[in-house]
Amino acid sequence: MAKRKADPRAYSSVVFDGVKQTPSRAMLRAVGFDDRDFRRTQVGIASTWSTLTPCNMHIDKLADAAVRGVQGAGGRPTVFGTITVSDGISMGTPGMRYSLVSREVIADSIETVVGAQGFDGLVAIGGCDKNMPGCMMAIARLNRPAVFVYGGTIRPGAERRDIVSVFEAVGAHARGAITDRQLRDVERTAIPGPGSCGGMYTANTMASAIEALGMSLANSSAQEAVSRTKRLDAEHAGKAVVELVRKGIKPSDILTREAFENAIVVTIALAGSTNAVLHLLAIAHAAGIKLELDDFTRIGAKVPVLADLRPSGKYSMSELIRIGGIQPLMKTLLGAGLLHGDCLTVTGKTLAQNLKRVKPYPAGQSIVRPLADPIKPESHLVVLYGNLAPEGAVAKISGKEGLAFEGRARVFDGEEATLQAILDGTVVAGDVLIVRYEGPRGGPGMREMLSPTAAIMGKGLGDKVALITDGRFSGGSHGFVVGHVSPEAAAGGPLALVRDGDRIGIDATQRALTLYVSDAELARRRKAWTPPAPYATQGVLAHYAALVSSASLGAVTDRGLKLSGQ
Repeated sequence: MAKRKADPRAYSSVVFDGVKQTPSRAMLRAVGFDDRDFRRTQVGIASTWSTLTPCNMHIDKLADAAVRGVQGAGGRPTVFGTITVSDGISMGTPGMRYSLVSREVIADSIETVVGAQGFDGLVAIGGCDKNMPGCMMAIARLNRPAVFVYGGTIRPGAERRDIVSVFEAVGAHARGAITDRQLRDVERTAIPGPGSCGGMYTANTMASAIEALGMSLANSSAQEAVSRTKRLDAEHAGKAVVELVRKGIKPSDILTREAFENAIVVTIALAGSTNAVLHLLAIAHAAGIKLELDDFTRIGAKVPVLADLRPSGKYSMSELIRIGGIQPLMKTLLGAGLLHGDCLTVTGKTLAQNLKRVKPYPAGQSIVRPLADPIKPESHLVVLYGNLAPEGAVAKISGKEGLAFEGRARVFDGEEATLQAILDGTVVAGDVLIVRYEGPRGGPGMREMLSPTAAIMGKGLGDKVALITDGRFSGGSHGFVVGHVSPEAAAGGPLALVRDGDRIGIDATQRALTLYVSDAELARRRKAWTPPAPYATQGVLAHYAALVSSASLGAVTDRGLKLSGQ
Protein backbone atom coordinates (compact mmCIF):
# COMPACT_ATOMS: atom_id res chain seq x y z
CA MET A 1 0.00 0.00 0.00
CA ALA A 2 1.31 3.42 -0.97
CA LYS A 3 2.18 5.75 1.86
CA ARG A 4 -0.34 8.47 2.61
CA LYS A 5 0.25 11.94 3.90
CA ALA A 6 -0.69 11.75 7.52
CA ASP A 7 -0.27 13.97 10.54
CA PRO A 8 1.84 11.93 13.02
CA ARG A 9 0.44 14.05 15.85
CA ALA A 10 -3.16 14.44 14.75
CA TYR A 11 -4.55 13.95 18.25
CA SER A 12 -1.67 14.73 20.59
CA SER A 13 -1.05 18.20 19.16
CA VAL A 14 -4.43 19.28 20.52
CA VAL A 15 -3.31 18.27 24.02
CA PHE A 16 0.34 19.39 23.89
CA ASP A 17 0.78 22.39 21.58
CA GLY A 18 0.54 26.11 22.22
CA VAL A 19 0.56 28.49 25.15
CA LYS A 20 -2.86 27.43 26.37
CA GLN A 21 -1.68 23.84 26.80
CA THR A 22 1.20 24.80 29.07
CA PRO A 23 -0.56 23.18 32.08
CA SER A 24 -0.82 19.89 30.15
CA ARG A 25 2.90 19.88 29.46
CA ALA A 26 3.67 20.77 33.06
CA MET A 27 1.71 17.74 34.27
CA LEU A 28 3.49 15.45 31.85
CA ARG A 29 6.96 16.67 32.78
CA ALA A 30 6.27 15.21 36.21
CA VAL A 31 5.93 11.71 34.70
CA GLY A 32 9.14 12.01 32.68
CA PHE A 33 8.34 13.96 29.50
CA ASP A 34 10.91 16.39 28.06
CA ASP A 35 10.78 18.88 25.19
CA ARG A 36 11.54 16.24 22.56
CA ASP A 37 8.75 13.96 23.80
CA PHE A 38 6.09 16.58 23.13
CA ARG A 39 7.03 16.59 19.44
CA ARG A 40 6.79 12.81 19.04
CA THR A 41 3.92 10.56 18.00
CA GLN A 42 2.11 9.61 21.21
CA VAL A 43 1.25 5.94 21.61
CA GLY A 44 -0.94 4.58 24.38
CA ILE A 45 -0.21 1.03 25.49
CA ALA A 46 -3.27 -0.54 27.10
CA SER A 47 -2.18 -3.27 29.48
CA THR A 48 -4.51 -5.81 31.02
CA TRP A 49 -1.78 -6.91 33.44
CA SER A 50 -2.89 -8.43 36.70
CA THR A 51 -1.76 -11.12 39.11
CA LEU A 52 -5.40 -12.13 39.33
CA THR A 53 -5.10 -14.84 36.67
CA PRO A 54 -2.37 -16.80 34.85
CA CYS A 55 -3.71 -15.40 31.58
CA ASN A 56 -2.51 -11.90 32.43
CA MET A 57 0.25 -12.25 35.02
CA HIS A 58 3.04 -11.65 32.47
CA ILE A 59 1.49 -8.88 30.42
CA ASP A 60 3.47 -6.18 32.24
CA LYS A 61 6.59 -7.58 30.56
CA LEU A 62 4.87 -7.51 27.16
CA ALA A 63 3.89 -3.89 27.78
CA ASP A 64 7.57 -3.14 28.53
CA ALA A 65 8.50 -4.75 25.21
CA ALA A 66 5.91 -2.65 23.38
CA VAL A 67 7.42 0.44 25.04
CA ARG A 68 10.81 -0.47 23.59
CA GLY A 69 9.27 -0.92 20.16
CA VAL A 70 7.54 2.47 20.19
CA GLN A 71 10.70 4.19 21.42
CA GLY A 72 12.82 2.47 18.79
CA ALA A 73 10.48 3.76 16.09
CA GLY A 74 10.70 7.35 17.37
CA GLY A 75 7.38 7.50 19.20
CA ARG A 76 6.60 8.32 22.84
CA PRO A 77 4.87 5.47 24.70
CA THR A 78 2.61 5.77 27.71
CA VAL A 79 1.40 2.67 29.52
CA PHE A 80 -2.00 2.59 31.16
CA GLY A 81 -4.03 -0.17 32.74
CA THR A 82 -7.45 -1.65 32.35
CA ILE A 83 -9.22 -4.49 34.12
CA THR A 84 -9.47 -8.20 33.68
CA VAL A 85 -11.53 -10.85 35.42
CA SER A 86 -10.87 -14.57 35.35
CA ASP A 87 -13.52 -16.78 33.80
CA GLY A 88 -11.76 -19.88 35.06
CA ILE A 89 -11.81 -18.67 38.66
CA SER A 90 -15.34 -17.23 38.69
CA MET A 91 -16.91 -20.06 36.63
CA GLY A 92 -19.95 -21.60 38.29
CA THR A 93 -20.26 -18.77 40.84
CA PRO A 94 -22.23 -15.49 40.96
CA GLY A 95 -18.99 -13.75 40.04
CA MET A 96 -19.26 -15.13 36.50
CA ARG A 97 -22.05 -12.60 35.91
CA TYR A 98 -19.31 -10.00 35.61
CA SER A 99 -17.37 -11.81 32.87
CA LEU A 100 -19.16 -10.54 29.77
CA VAL A 101 -19.75 -7.22 31.53
CA SER A 102 -15.96 -6.89 31.75
CA ARG A 103 -15.77 -6.86 27.94
CA GLU A 104 -17.79 -3.65 27.90
CA VAL A 105 -15.82 -2.17 30.83
CA ILE A 106 -12.52 -2.88 29.06
CA ALA A 107 -13.76 -1.32 25.82
CA ASP A 108 -15.16 1.71 27.63
CA SER A 109 -12.03 2.23 29.73
CA ILE A 110 -9.60 2.06 26.80
CA GLU A 111 -11.80 4.39 24.76
CA THR A 112 -11.96 6.76 27.74
CA VAL A 113 -8.21 6.95 28.31
CA VAL A 114 -7.22 7.22 24.64
CA GLY A 115 -9.92 9.79 23.95
CA ALA A 116 -9.01 11.88 26.99
CA GLN A 117 -5.24 11.81 26.61
CA GLY A 118 -4.98 12.41 22.87
CA PHE A 119 -2.92 9.39 21.86
CA ASP A 120 -2.13 9.19 18.15
CA GLY A 121 -1.92 5.41 18.17
CA LEU A 122 -2.65 2.46 20.39
CA VAL A 123 -1.19 -0.94 21.29
CA ALA A 124 -3.67 -3.07 23.24
CA ILE A 125 -2.44 -6.22 25.00
CA GLY A 126 -4.95 -8.83 26.17
CA GLY A 127 -4.80 -12.23 27.83
CA CYS A 128 -8.02 -13.66 29.29
CA ASP A 129 -11.15 -14.27 27.21
CA LYS A 130 -12.94 -10.92 27.33
CA ASN A 131 -9.74 -8.90 26.97
CA MET A 132 -9.55 -9.58 23.25
CA PRO A 133 -13.00 -8.42 22.13
CA GLY A 134 -12.94 -5.59 24.68
CA CYS A 135 -9.67 -4.27 23.25
CA MET A 136 -10.92 -4.68 19.69
CA MET A 137 -14.22 -2.91 20.36
CA ALA A 138 -12.28 0.07 21.71
CA ILE A 139 -9.91 0.01 18.74
CA ALA A 140 -12.85 -0.01 16.33
CA ARG A 141 -14.68 2.81 18.11
CA LEU A 142 -11.61 5.07 18.33
CA ASN A 143 -10.49 4.40 14.74
CA ARG A 144 -6.93 5.48 15.43
CA PRO A 145 -3.91 3.48 14.20
CA ALA A 146 -3.68 0.44 16.45
CA VAL A 147 -2.25 -3.05 16.85
CA PHE A 148 -3.59 -5.79 19.10
CA VAL A 149 -1.14 -8.09 20.92
CA TYR A 150 -2.29 -11.42 22.31
CA GLY A 151 -0.70 -12.39 25.61
CA GLY A 152 -0.09 -15.92 24.38
CA THR A 153 -1.16 -19.43 25.30
CA ILE A 154 -0.23 -21.39 28.41
CA ARG A 155 1.95 -24.47 28.16
CA PRO A 156 0.27 -27.83 28.88
CA GLY A 157 0.30 -29.12 32.43
CA ALA A 158 1.31 -32.59 33.56
CA GLU A 159 -0.04 -35.37 31.34
CA ARG A 160 -1.16 -32.68 28.85
CA ARG A 161 -3.73 -31.33 31.31
CA ASP A 162 -5.37 -27.92 31.15
CA ILE A 163 -8.16 -26.04 32.92
CA VAL A 164 -10.89 -28.07 31.19
CA SER A 165 -9.21 -31.23 32.53
CA VAL A 166 -9.88 -29.86 36.01
CA PHE A 167 -13.55 -29.11 35.38
CA GLU A 168 -14.10 -32.54 33.82
CA ALA A 169 -12.27 -34.18 36.70
CA VAL A 170 -14.94 -32.78 39.04
CA GLY A 171 -17.55 -34.74 37.08
CA ALA A 172 -15.39 -37.85 37.03
CA HIS A 173 -14.97 -37.58 40.80
CA ALA A 174 -18.74 -37.29 41.23
CA ARG A 175 -19.29 -40.62 39.46
CA GLY A 176 -16.52 -42.29 41.41
CA ALA A 177 -14.13 -42.62 38.48
CA ILE A 178 -11.27 -40.90 40.33
CA THR A 179 -10.36 -40.57 43.99
CA ASP A 180 -9.96 -37.48 46.17
CA ARG A 181 -6.20 -37.85 45.83
CA GLN A 182 -6.37 -38.06 42.04
CA LEU A 183 -8.59 -34.98 41.90
CA ARG A 184 -6.08 -33.02 44.00
CA ASP A 185 -3.30 -34.17 41.68
CA VAL A 186 -5.19 -32.77 38.68
CA GLU A 187 -5.77 -29.52 40.57
CA ARG A 188 -2.08 -29.14 41.41
CA THR A 189 -0.62 -29.97 38.00
CA ALA A 190 -3.01 -28.65 35.34
CA ILE A 191 -1.96 -24.97 35.28
CA PRO A 192 1.85 -24.69 35.11
CA GLY A 193 2.34 -20.93 34.69
CA PRO A 194 1.45 -17.80 32.66
CA GLY A 195 -0.76 -17.80 29.61
CA SER A 196 -4.32 -18.22 28.43
CA CYS A 197 -6.17 -21.55 28.49
CA GLY A 198 -4.35 -23.93 26.19
CA GLY A 199 -6.95 -25.45 23.83
CA MET A 200 -8.90 -23.78 21.05
CA TYR A 201 -10.96 -22.19 23.77
CA THR A 202 -12.20 -18.59 23.66
CA ALA A 203 -8.87 -16.81 24.20
CA ASN A 204 -7.00 -18.70 21.48
CA THR A 205 -10.07 -18.55 19.23
CA MET A 206 -10.35 -14.78 19.50
CA ALA A 207 -6.61 -14.26 19.12
CA SER A 208 -6.74 -16.29 15.89
CA ALA A 209 -9.82 -14.41 14.68
CA ILE A 210 -8.13 -11.05 15.33
CA GLU A 211 -5.06 -12.14 13.38
CA ALA A 212 -7.39 -13.15 10.53
CA LEU A 213 -9.06 -9.73 10.81
CA GLY A 214 -5.65 -8.22 10.12
CA MET A 215 -5.38 -6.39 13.46
CA SER A 216 -2.38 -8.24 14.91
CA LEU A 217 0.99 -9.13 13.47
CA ALA A 218 1.63 -12.42 11.71
CA ASN A 219 1.59 -15.38 14.12
CA SER A 220 0.68 -13.18 17.11
CA SER A 221 -2.09 -15.68 17.89
CA ALA A 222 0.24 -18.70 17.86
CA GLN A 223 2.91 -17.97 20.46
CA GLU A 224 3.40 -19.22 23.97
CA ALA A 225 3.04 -16.62 26.71
CA VAL A 226 6.48 -17.39 28.10
CA SER A 227 8.63 -17.17 25.01
CA ARG A 228 11.07 -14.90 23.23
CA THR A 229 8.78 -14.81 20.18
CA LYS A 230 5.96 -13.36 22.28
CA ARG A 231 8.18 -10.60 23.66
CA LEU A 232 9.39 -9.81 20.15
CA ASP A 233 5.79 -9.76 18.93
CA ALA A 234 4.96 -7.06 21.48
CA GLU A 235 8.08 -5.07 20.58
CA HIS A 236 7.32 -5.30 16.86
CA ALA A 237 3.75 -4.18 17.56
CA GLY A 238 5.12 -1.00 19.13
CA LYS A 239 7.18 -0.31 16.01
CA ALA A 240 4.28 -1.19 13.73
CA VAL A 241 1.81 1.22 15.30
CA VAL A 242 4.18 4.17 14.82
CA GLU A 243 4.49 3.19 11.16
CA LEU A 244 0.70 2.93 10.86
CA VAL A 245 0.40 6.47 12.24
CA ARG A 246 2.91 7.74 9.69
CA LYS A 247 1.08 6.02 6.84
CA GLY A 248 -2.35 7.09 8.08
CA ILE A 249 -3.66 3.51 8.19
CA LYS A 250 -6.62 3.27 10.54
CA PRO A 251 -8.68 0.32 11.79
CA SER A 252 -11.49 1.32 9.41
CA ASP A 253 -9.10 0.56 6.53
CA ILE A 254 -8.61 -2.95 7.89
CA LEU A 255 -11.92 -3.88 9.54
CA THR A 256 -13.94 -4.37 6.36
CA ARG A 257 -16.80 -6.73 5.71
CA GLU A 258 -14.34 -9.06 3.95
CA ALA A 259 -12.01 -9.03 6.95
CA PHE A 260 -14.83 -10.22 9.21
CA GLU A 261 -15.59 -12.99 6.75
CA ASN A 262 -11.93 -14.02 6.96
CA ALA A 263 -12.20 -14.15 10.75
CA ILE A 264 -15.27 -16.38 10.56
CA VAL A 265 -13.55 -18.74 8.10
CA VAL A 266 -10.48 -19.14 10.31
CA THR A 267 -12.61 -19.60 13.44
CA ILE A 268 -14.51 -22.44 11.78
CA ALA A 269 -11.43 -24.15 10.36
CA LEU A 270 -9.89 -24.13 13.85
CA ALA A 271 -13.09 -25.47 15.52
CA GLY A 272 -13.23 -22.30 17.60
CA SER A 273 -15.43 -21.25 20.48
CA THR A 274 -19.11 -20.29 20.22
CA ASN A 275 -18.11 -17.07 21.96
CA ALA A 276 -16.53 -15.99 18.68
CA VAL A 277 -20.03 -15.50 17.27
CA LEU A 278 -20.98 -13.14 20.09
CA HIS A 279 -17.70 -11.24 20.02
CA LEU A 280 -17.35 -10.86 16.26
CA LEU A 281 -20.90 -9.47 16.13
CA ALA A 282 -19.92 -6.97 18.84
CA ILE A 283 -16.66 -5.93 17.17
CA ALA A 284 -18.43 -5.53 13.82
CA HIS A 285 -21.03 -3.32 15.49
CA ALA A 286 -18.26 -1.15 16.95
CA ALA A 287 -16.66 -0.92 13.50
CA GLY A 288 -19.93 -0.02 11.77
CA ILE A 289 -19.92 -3.24 9.72
CA LYS A 290 -23.17 -5.13 9.18
CA LEU A 291 -22.70 -8.69 10.41
CA GLU A 292 -25.50 -11.10 11.30
CA LEU A 293 -25.98 -14.59 12.71
CA ASP A 294 -26.95 -15.84 9.27
CA ASP A 295 -23.52 -14.86 7.94
CA PHE A 296 -22.05 -17.62 10.08
CA THR A 297 -24.44 -20.11 8.46
CA ARG A 298 -23.72 -18.89 4.93
CA ILE A 299 -19.95 -19.00 5.38
CA GLY A 300 -20.06 -22.17 7.45
CA ALA A 301 -21.73 -24.11 4.65
CA LYS A 302 -18.52 -23.99 2.59
CA VAL A 303 -15.81 -24.04 5.27
CA PRO A 304 -14.67 -27.34 6.82
CA VAL A 305 -13.33 -27.98 10.30
CA LEU A 306 -9.67 -28.91 9.84
CA ALA A 307 -7.93 -28.55 13.22
CA ASP A 308 -8.08 -31.40 15.73
CA LEU A 309 -7.83 -29.13 18.75
CA ARG A 310 -9.30 -29.27 22.23
CA PRO A 311 -11.92 -29.39 23.57
CA SER A 312 -13.47 -31.59 20.87
CA GLY A 313 -10.11 -32.75 19.54
CA LYS A 314 -6.79 -34.06 20.85
CA TYR A 315 -4.23 -31.29 20.65
CA SER A 316 -3.28 -28.08 22.43
CA MET A 317 -2.37 -24.67 21.04
CA SER A 318 1.26 -25.28 22.06
CA GLU A 319 1.32 -28.33 19.81
CA LEU A 320 -0.14 -26.31 16.93
CA ILE A 321 2.55 -23.66 17.50
CA ARG A 322 5.28 -26.26 17.13
CA ILE A 323 4.14 -27.13 13.60
CA GLY A 324 3.79 -23.52 12.44
CA GLY A 325 0.72 -21.98 14.11
CA ILE A 326 -2.25 -20.82 12.07
CA GLN A 327 -0.39 -19.23 9.15
CA PRO A 328 -0.01 -22.45 7.07
CA LEU A 329 -3.71 -23.11 7.63
CA MET A 330 -4.57 -19.61 6.46
CA LYS A 331 -2.41 -20.08 3.37
CA THR A 332 -4.27 -23.32 2.60
CA LEU A 333 -7.61 -21.55 3.00
CA LEU A 334 -6.42 -18.70 0.81
CA GLY A 335 -5.32 -21.11 -1.91
CA ALA A 336 -8.77 -22.72 -1.82
CA GLY A 337 -10.45 -19.35 -2.36
CA LEU A 338 -11.93 -19.29 1.14
CA LEU A 339 -10.13 -16.12 2.31
CA HIS A 340 -10.06 -12.62 0.88
CA GLY A 341 -6.37 -12.13 0.21
CA ASP A 342 -6.61 -8.44 -0.70
CA CYS A 343 -7.60 -7.37 2.83
CA LEU A 344 -5.19 -4.85 4.37
CA THR A 345 -3.47 -5.73 7.68
CA VAL A 346 -1.51 -3.88 10.39
CA THR A 347 1.73 -4.84 8.62
CA GLY A 348 0.77 -2.34 5.92
CA LYS A 349 0.54 -5.30 3.54
CA THR A 350 -2.37 -7.43 2.42
CA LEU A 351 -3.19 -10.80 3.90
CA ALA A 352 -1.98 -12.51 0.72
CA GLN A 353 1.33 -10.66 0.88
CA ASN A 354 1.81 -11.65 4.52
CA LEU A 355 1.24 -15.32 3.63
CA LYS A 356 3.36 -15.40 0.47
CA ARG A 357 6.45 -16.98 2.03
CA VAL A 358 4.68 -19.17 4.61
CA LYS A 359 5.72 -22.82 4.39
CA PRO A 360 3.21 -25.69 4.65
CA TYR A 361 2.88 -27.83 7.74
CA PRO A 362 5.52 -30.56 8.06
CA ALA A 363 4.72 -33.90 6.49
CA GLY A 364 3.20 -36.44 8.83
CA GLN A 365 1.60 -34.01 11.27
CA SER A 366 -1.94 -34.93 12.37
CA ILE A 367 -3.10 -31.71 14.05
CA VAL A 368 -4.46 -29.98 10.94
CA ARG A 369 -6.18 -32.09 8.32
CA PRO A 370 -5.98 -31.43 4.56
CA LEU A 371 -9.00 -29.88 2.86
CA ALA A 372 -9.71 -33.19 1.16
CA ASP A 373 -10.00 -35.01 4.51
CA PRO A 374 -11.68 -32.65 6.99
CA ILE A 375 -12.80 -33.47 10.50
CA LYS A 376 -16.20 -32.07 9.53
CA PRO A 377 -17.10 -30.92 6.00
CA GLU A 378 -18.91 -27.82 7.23
CA SER A 379 -18.99 -25.60 10.29
CA HIS A 380 -19.27 -26.90 13.84
CA LEU A 381 -20.89 -23.55 14.75
CA VAL A 382 -24.52 -24.12 13.91
CA VAL A 383 -27.13 -21.36 14.12
CA LEU A 384 -30.49 -22.90 15.04
CA TYR A 385 -33.98 -21.43 14.71
CA GLY A 386 -37.39 -22.68 15.74
CA ASN A 387 -40.23 -22.05 18.13
CA LEU A 388 -37.75 -22.26 21.03
CA ALA A 389 -35.36 -19.72 19.45
CA PRO A 390 -37.22 -17.40 17.04
CA GLU A 391 -34.23 -15.02 16.88
CA GLY A 392 -31.65 -17.78 16.78
CA ALA A 393 -29.39 -19.86 19.00
CA VAL A 394 -25.79 -21.01 18.60
CA ALA A 395 -24.77 -24.64 18.93
CA LYS A 396 -21.32 -26.18 18.93
CA ILE A 397 -21.74 -29.53 17.22
CA SER A 398 -18.55 -31.36 16.33
CA GLY A 399 -20.44 -34.37 15.00
CA LYS A 400 -18.68 -36.70 17.47
CA GLU A 401 -21.78 -36.84 19.65
CA GLY A 402 -24.09 -37.04 16.64
CA LEU A 403 -26.01 -34.41 14.68
CA ALA A 404 -29.41 -34.66 16.37
CA PHE A 405 -30.81 -35.12 19.83
CA GLU A 406 -34.34 -35.46 21.18
CA GLY A 407 -35.30 -35.80 24.81
CA ARG A 408 -37.37 -34.61 27.74
CA ALA A 409 -36.90 -31.22 29.32
CA ARG A 410 -35.52 -30.88 32.80
CA VAL A 411 -35.87 -27.20 33.69
CA PHE A 412 -33.58 -25.11 35.93
CA ASP A 413 -33.85 -21.41 36.68
CA GLY A 414 -30.12 -20.87 36.95
CA GLU A 415 -26.77 -22.63 36.69
CA GLU A 416 -26.15 -23.66 40.30
CA ALA A 417 -29.15 -25.97 40.56
CA THR A 418 -28.23 -27.49 37.20
CA LEU A 419 -24.73 -28.40 38.31
CA GLN A 420 -25.94 -29.92 41.56
CA ALA A 421 -28.47 -32.08 39.72
CA ILE A 422 -25.75 -33.37 37.40
CA LEU A 423 -23.33 -34.17 40.19
CA ASP A 424 -25.88 -35.86 42.48
CA GLY A 425 -27.23 -38.13 39.72
CA THR A 426 -30.63 -36.45 39.27
CA VAL A 427 -29.80 -35.85 35.61
CA VAL A 428 -29.99 -39.04 33.55
CA ALA A 429 -29.61 -40.14 29.94
CA GLY A 430 -32.28 -38.65 27.67
CA ASP A 431 -32.55 -35.35 29.55
CA VAL A 432 -32.45 -31.99 27.81
CA LEU A 433 -31.33 -29.55 30.49
CA ILE A 434 -32.93 -26.12 30.22
CA VAL A 435 -30.84 -23.50 32.02
CA ARG A 436 -32.72 -20.22 31.79
CA TYR A 437 -32.67 -16.68 33.14
CA GLU A 438 -28.95 -16.64 32.38
CA GLY A 439 -29.13 -14.37 29.32
CA PRO A 440 -27.51 -10.95 28.86
CA ARG A 441 -30.36 -9.20 30.68
CA GLY A 442 -31.65 -11.97 32.91
CA GLY A 443 -28.35 -13.20 34.31
CA PRO A 444 -27.37 -10.51 33.99
CA GLY A 445 -24.13 -11.06 32.14
CA MET A 446 -24.82 -14.29 30.28
CA ARG A 447 -22.76 -16.68 32.39
CA GLU A 448 -20.72 -19.46 30.76
CA MET A 449 -21.86 -23.01 31.48
CA LEU A 450 -18.50 -24.76 31.64
CA SER A 451 -19.13 -26.20 35.09
CA PRO A 452 -22.30 -28.10 34.07
CA THR A 453 -21.08 -29.07 30.58
CA ALA A 454 -17.77 -30.34 31.95
CA ALA A 455 -19.62 -32.23 34.68
CA ILE A 456 -21.78 -33.87 32.00
CA MET A 457 -18.65 -35.01 30.17
CA GLY A 458 -16.98 -36.13 33.38
CA LYS A 459 -20.07 -38.19 34.28
CA GLY A 460 -19.87 -39.96 30.92
CA LEU A 461 -23.09 -38.40 29.61
CA GLY A 462 -21.65 -36.32 26.75
CA ASP A 463 -23.66 -38.10 24.03
CA LYS A 464 -26.68 -38.85 26.25
CA VAL A 465 -27.63 -35.44 27.69
CA ALA A 466 -28.15 -32.10 25.95
CA LEU A 467 -28.04 -28.62 27.49
CA ILE A 468 -29.88 -25.55 26.17
CA THR A 469 -29.46 -22.10 27.69
CA ASP A 470 -29.89 -18.39 27.07
CA GLY A 471 -26.46 -18.11 28.66
CA ARG A 472 -23.20 -18.89 26.92
CA PHE A 473 -20.51 -21.54 26.88
CA SER A 474 -16.84 -21.53 27.60
CA GLY A 475 -14.65 -22.40 24.67
CA GLY A 476 -13.92 -25.52 26.70
CA SER A 477 -17.53 -26.75 26.51
CA HIS A 478 -18.44 -29.56 24.13
CA GLY A 479 -21.20 -32.08 23.64
CA PHE A 480 -24.84 -31.36 22.70
CA VAL A 481 -24.77 -27.76 23.86
CA VAL A 482 -26.97 -24.92 22.57
CA GLY A 483 -26.54 -21.39 23.90
CA HIS A 484 -27.37 -17.76 23.12
CA VAL A 485 -31.07 -18.69 22.84
CA SER A 486 -32.86 -15.53 21.72
CA PRO A 487 -35.06 -13.93 22.83
CA GLU A 488 -33.88 -14.82 26.31
CA ALA A 489 -36.20 -16.04 29.05
CA ALA A 490 -36.07 -12.81 31.04
CA ALA A 491 -37.36 -10.94 27.98
CA GLY A 492 -40.29 -13.33 27.67
CA GLY A 493 -38.67 -15.67 25.16
CA PRO A 494 -40.12 -19.17 24.69
CA LEU A 495 -37.42 -20.64 26.94
CA ALA A 496 -39.37 -19.15 29.86
CA LEU A 497 -42.38 -21.31 28.96
CA VAL A 498 -40.71 -24.72 28.95
CA ARG A 499 -41.86 -27.19 31.61
CA ASP A 500 -40.37 -30.41 32.93
CA GLY A 501 -41.14 -33.33 30.63
CA ASP A 502 -41.70 -31.30 27.44
CA ARG A 503 -40.17 -32.94 24.36
CA ILE A 504 -37.39 -30.96 22.70
CA GLY A 505 -35.50 -31.65 19.51
CA ILE A 506 -32.09 -30.41 18.34
CA ASP A 507 -31.35 -31.00 14.66
CA ALA A 508 -28.05 -29.66 13.35
CA THR A 509 -28.77 -30.84 9.81
CA GLN A 510 -32.07 -28.95 9.62
CA ARG A 511 -30.69 -26.16 11.86
CA ALA A 512 -33.79 -26.50 14.04
CA LEU A 513 -34.47 -26.12 17.74
CA THR A 514 -37.99 -27.31 18.44
CA LEU A 515 -40.22 -27.40 21.50
CA TYR A 516 -42.92 -30.00 20.82
CA VAL A 517 -45.73 -28.08 22.50
CA SER A 518 -48.74 -26.62 20.67
CA ASP A 519 -49.06 -22.91 20.01
CA ALA A 520 -52.29 -22.90 22.01
CA GLU A 521 -50.60 -24.41 25.06
CA LEU A 522 -47.70 -21.98 24.79
CA ALA A 523 -50.19 -19.10 24.63
CA ARG A 524 -51.82 -20.35 27.84
CA ARG A 525 -48.45 -20.60 29.55
CA ARG A 526 -47.50 -17.11 28.41
CA LYS A 527 -50.60 -15.62 30.05
CA ALA A 528 -49.56 -17.19 33.34
CA TRP A 529 -45.89 -16.15 33.10
CA THR A 530 -44.50 -13.24 35.08
CA PRO A 531 -40.97 -11.90 34.62
CA PRO A 532 -38.55 -12.60 37.47
CA ALA A 533 -37.31 -9.84 39.73
CA PRO A 534 -34.02 -8.34 38.54
CA TYR A 535 -30.85 -9.81 40.03
CA ALA A 536 -29.40 -6.35 40.70
CA THR A 537 -31.07 -2.97 41.10
CA GLN A 538 -27.99 -0.77 41.23
CA GLY A 539 -24.39 -0.75 40.12
CA VAL A 540 -22.71 -2.17 37.05
CA LEU A 541 -24.89 -5.26 36.71
CA ALA A 542 -28.06 -3.18 36.88
CA HIS A 543 -27.10 -0.66 34.24
CA TYR A 544 -25.66 -3.43 32.05
CA ALA A 545 -29.02 -5.25 32.21
CA ALA A 546 -30.83 -2.02 31.35
CA LEU A 547 -28.73 -1.33 28.26
CA VAL A 548 -27.66 -4.71 26.85
CA SER A 549 -28.95 -5.98 23.51
CA SER A 550 -29.95 -9.52 22.61
CA ALA A 551 -27.22 -12.13 22.24
CA SER A 552 -28.29 -12.44 18.59
CA LEU A 553 -27.00 -8.86 18.18
CA GLY A 554 -23.74 -9.34 20.06
CA ALA A 555 -24.95 -8.42 23.58
CA VAL A 556 -23.61 -4.86 23.23
CA THR A 557 -24.65 -1.93 25.39
CA ASP A 558 -24.66 0.90 22.85
CA ARG A 559 -27.04 -0.42 20.21
CA GLY A 560 -30.27 1.49 19.65
CA LEU A 561 -29.52 4.23 22.16
CA LYS A 562 -32.11 7.03 22.02
CA LEU A 563 -30.17 10.28 21.94
CA SER A 564 -31.57 13.79 21.85
CA GLY A 565 -31.45 15.36 18.42
CA GLN A 566 -31.84 12.05 16.62
